[in-house]
Amino acid sequence: MGAILVIMFIAFVALGVPISFALGVVSFTGIASLAQIPNTVVFSKMFNGLNSFTLLAVPLFILAANLMNEGEITEKLIDCCNALVGHFRGGLAYSNVLVSMIFAGISGSSQADTAGVGKIFIPSMEKQGYDKGTSVGVTAASSTLGSIIPPSITMVVYAGIANVSTGALFMSGLVPGILLGLAMMAVVKMYSKKKNFPKSERVPAKEALHLVYQSLPALLTPIILIGGIVSGLFTPTESAAFASMYALLVGLFFYRTIKVKNLPRILIETMKMSSLSLFALATANALGELLSYYQLNVIVQQFFLNMSGGRLVFLLVVVAFFMFVGTFMDAVPAMILFVPIILPSATALGISPIILGLIIVVTLALGLVTPPYGLCLLIASSISGITIEDAFKGTLPYFLSSILVLMLLVLFPNLWLTIPSLLFPALFI
Repeated sequence: MGAILVIMFIAFVALGVPISFALGVVSFTGIASLAQIPNTVVFSKMFNGLNSFTLLAVPLFILAANLMNEGEITEKLIDCCNALVGHFRGGLAYSNVLVSMIFAGISGSSQADTAGVGKIFIPSMEKQGYDKGTSVGVTAASSTLGSIIPPSITMVVYAGIANVSTGALFMSGLVPGILLGLAMMAVVKMYSKKKNFPKSERVPAKEALHLVYQSLPALLTPIILIGGIVSGLFTPTESAAFASMYALLVGLFFYRTIKVKNLPRILIETMKMSSLSLFALATANALGELLSYYQLNVIVQQFFLNMSGGRLVFLLVVVAFFMFVGTFMDAVPAMILFVPIILPSATALGISPIILGLIIVVTLALGLVTPPYGLCLLIASSISGITIEDAFKGTLPYFLSSILVLMLLVLFPNLWLTIPSLLFPALFI
């Protein structure tokens, strides 16, 4: 029966059936074939999978991003970053990465970053003379930082699955996220002379300071959110609620760009975007029950314990596996399905679940720019109007620079625990 279920899933994916529906049909079919498990387990598992205070952060972070985009806070950030780095050759590309790094510290969503930042940057870059591949590539690749630089929706989900500190996981992603951004900027630097990227006129210092002042509410948001989580002032879910309320108040009263009449539309858009991830999470949770019945985690653990190479080989296999899974599946259902299976093996090998989570989150973030399913790649290419193939060619140099940083995470895993261990010493005793 297991082989039939695998074939069913592959067939659904090949036919273009949404992942959430494919997971749901396969889980219901598999459990219905087992007399020992009642069919109602599918629905109870779907409900229980979403009945979590932690997961409330998912729609709230998406709401914060939508409010930022509606309130033109994103535009203020872009103007500020352009004033700071736009006069360098390739300035708009640098600014694109820099804005994504800041936006990541607010929204926690890569897709929201691509949609909000991309609709401004991609046309602007093309108008200034960048080729479409570069415009899309920089935008899509830098948007992946939304899943890595805290706060992060995927980290919230992983922390709930693995039962680890969300704050510690957030802090483990801070330095790698910055390194990924710097690596992408290094690629921009390398190509700026080769492709003769354009540059803008230097913005006068007085005007630049004014733009920084206008962007201050947005620039302070990541500091407030991360500081609140680290200090214990609020939980990650509460930080998501704070980010939403903060973005709303800034848009209503500071910039005065959000209209009360538009709030119902913003809320509906948020619910639509949230439902995609949350329904996939629910059906993946149901399929997880089926996988646990077949004791797949025990089989996987025995496989890794009997394999030579230890931690390094294990982490390399994890990267390769999630890189493959990320080409056709979103990060949330992928983690719901497979983290419970590989986590016992990591624990048996002495690998911190926080490091495992960091590596999985980064790997799945890169899956957002790999065809055929990469959502960030699809969104960015649709904005520019180019094919997925051409979009991926433009993304490839930035994708490869991210792979190099990912290999650093794998080769020196304990190094990235330094900040979490300093801020949360009780967790590492």
